Amino acid sequence: MKATISIKATVSYTLATASIALFSYSAHAEDQSHVRLATTTSTYHSGLLDYLLPEFEKDTGYKVDVIAAGTGKSLKMGENGDVDLVMTHAPKAEANFVEKGYGVLPRKLMYNDFVLVGPQADPAKIAQQKNVAEAFKQIASANATFVSRGDDSGTHKKELGIWAQTKMEPNFTGYRSVGQGMGPTLNMASEMQGYTMTDRGTWLAYNNKLDLKILVQGDKNLFNPYQVILVNPERYPTINYNGAKVFSDWLVNTRGQELINSFKLNGKQLFVANANEK
Repeated sequence: MKATISIKATVSYTLATASIALFSYSAHAEDQSHVRLATTTSTYHSGLLDYLLPEFEKDTGYKVDVIAAGTGKSLKMGENGDVDLVMTHAPKAEANFVEKGYGVLPRKLMYNDFVLVGPQADPAKIAQQKNVAEAFKQIASANATFVSRGDDSGTHKKELGIWAQTKMEPNFTGYRSVGQGMGPTLNMASEMQGYTMTDRGTWLAYNNKLDLKILVQGDKNLFNPYQVILVNPERYPTINYNGAKVFSDWLVNTRGQELINSFKLNGKQLFVANANEK
């Protein structure tokens, strides 16, 4: 008897879940005034989207629903047709996303850079190091604490790329992979007095609350470009492609680019618009 009840409950739950999903799917197909954006935590935590979206909504009437999940998860949502466009910062993963037919109309949007931050005491002695890969080697050799996002984000992908350049595996005792966004990762690094790599925008948004400082910056390997890519409407006909394209057009044209350049925190520019660069 218990087995029968369990089976019925499971069937009822499955049908209810399917009904909710169908309702959500239908509601989105009918409501074309909303655009679903999957993006990195850096555009969210830095405050950039809070700055841009009210202006876009005022200019166009579209409402943008933001899911800040990191580059890997954002691209996966695009692959599944769960969003209308993505704003990410991992060039190789983005190229793969487009090549496989999930994304269309990839456009340069803006850039900033990554920085390597750590404790004032700098136990790995990397403060004078100009080469970020060499700084990573020193941290591993010193078995110092390094806090990695570990979340398949653009920042995490960049970090793993740098470890690959060192030809060292990040498996030393001090390495901590936390599976968190940039803000929580910075807080953990500060609490543990460890090193971490962060995009400059999130650093500027958080640094006044942290007991850390920038130790390595300026290496060309730390360049951090962002793109905006539409989800392919041929693969997912019900997405709001028209609204997504309006948003993409707005971002890469004069209005959006000027606003990106004018966004500052504590008097410092966080992103540089580059849609018009060849």
